[in-house]
Amino acid sequence: MSFPTDLEIAQSADIKHIREIADKIGIDREDLEYYGKYKAKIPLKYINEENIKKSKLILVSAINPTPAGEGKTTVSVGLCDGLNKIGKKAIAVLREPSLGPVFGIKGGAAGGGYAQVIPMVDINLHFTGDFSAVEKANNLLSALIDNNLQDKKRSLNIDPRTIVWKRVMDMNDRSLRHIVVGLGGSNNGITREEGFNITPASEVMAILCLSKDFEDLKNRLGNIFVGYTFDKKPIYARDLNAEGAMAILLKDAIRPNLVQTLEGNPAILHGGPFANIAQGTNTIIATKMGLSLADYVVTEAGFGADLGAEKFLHIKGYYSGLKPAAYVLVATIRALRYHGGAKKGEYENPNLHFVEKGIENLKKHIENAFKFGLKPIVAINHFATDSDEEINFVKSECEKLGVKAILADEFTKGGEGMTELAEEVVNCAANCGNNFKPLYKVEDSVEYKIETIAKEVYGADAVVFSQKALNQLKSIYNLGLDKLPICMAKTQKSLSDDEKRIGRPKDFKVTVREFEFAAGAGFIIPILGDMMRMPGLPSVPAAEGMDIDKFGKITGLS
Repeated sequence: MSFPTDLEIAQSADIKHIREIADKIGIDREDLEYYGKYKAKIPLKYINEENIKKSKLILVSAINPTPAGEGKTTVSVGLCDGLNKIGKKAIAVLREPSLGPVFGIKGGAAGGGYAQVIPMVDINLHFTGDFSAVEKANNLLSALIDNNLQDKKRSLNIDPRTIVWKRVMDMNDRSLRHIVVGLGGSNNGITREEGFNITPASEVMAILCLSKDFEDLKNRLGNIFVGYTFDKKPIYARDLNAEGAMAILLKDAIRPNLVQTLEGNPAILHGGPFANIAQGTNTIIATKMGLSLADYVVTEAGFGADLGAEKFLHIKGYYSGLKPAAYVLVATIRALRYHGGAKKGEYENPNLHFVEKGIENLKKHIENAFKFGLKPIVAINHFATDSDEEINFVKSECEKLGVKAILADEFTKGGEGMTELAEEVVNCAANCGNNFKPLYKVEDSVEYKIETIAKEVYGADAVVFSQKALNQLKSIYNLGLDKLPICMAKTQKSLSDDEKRIGRPKDFKVTVREFEFAAGAGFIIPILGDMMRMPGLPSVPAAEGMDIDKFGKITGLS
């Protein structure tokens, strides 16, 4: 008999009313804002700074992934279940999925197998409307900008050629990257070049994720940079009196969402920036909420650790003061084969030769962890095609580096397959002496911060700046935004900025093509190589395999 799909497992789950999950972590049922029976929002009053100091934060990241991903969310959910299985009070705090990957490559992003958060369909689709609220707040600012261009009586004298603010939508649609708006005559606005980013790349999403409270949210929204006037004066969202209305649209979205794992353990999902084009972590508010309500919080940082973990530490850590007590690095034998040179169709088959070559990618990520003052635990996310020979080789190579590699069997066994990893996480959180230290100071020059990440984390020899990037860099300094953390936009498939350079690349430079910056969120965005902040769909989108019958039963969403 074949193994059931993620969707089949989720649809057959014994799902509990969300008030029962709230009871487990001490949330009064009357304080919940219900979105049906299985999901609810938690009021911000449950954040408790004293509890936060006593709780342990577990960060989960990964090696550079194959296109299908290596299961960070699945491992994170399974680890939460595993910790609860060994008697610890643990919560998984994760990002919300974007519709782009759901209908693009992955087909779902709520975990997998028997390590999922549920209700899976709701989570993968519109959930509680947070993404929609971010989109609406973002596009309200766009509408206010265009309205001001049109209104001669109240004009701020904005030069339309300098406007950097883009509209967003939560879908992969490459045709919207570069567009022209305002066509059709004077009644339809000022004609100008525009474009769309995907919603997870929106600065509003970043602001939601990095805000400490509602006042901080509103202040950051006001600090969004829009463009310049004709006489070179910078214009911000506050100049358009936009921040109040934008905050209104986010009044519900700022509250974290409570759901559950398949095993009935609490999970908080909130915010959803990608890590290849944004900062890749859930909200500070959600993480602090989890730490206020449990003894252990498992959270993940998107894509490979060269993106997600680096940004978690340098951006989220900077603004929140949070440090991981334990660090889990997810690897798969499949991805190691891929980094060893296996082609599509080959990296699903046992091959020790490819693993021996590909392990250099894992070793680099281990090396990077130590640079940050963190001792990693390697979780080998188990697939049925993994051979004992390959697994033992990875364990042996990790042991040589002073690192434990533990088989993670959450996909087929749920929490029961994660008790060994859970025990090691508890041990490491207490005894490893993890003490995160950043690789740069925010006060350093922009060039130094970028070069530090490129050289220390990626292994690059140097950084090359295009002429366009150098011109934009002058603007960053002129606006006084240079003392901000760095948020690299880079391919997730390689340590370099070239997705074809797999494994552990040597003798390479990275190129900063251009800059964007998020004055409200508080970071600078160097765009490396050919990265786009509006992805396209693959040749065969996951959407083509999805359907719904007359009874409302969905298929293909996994």
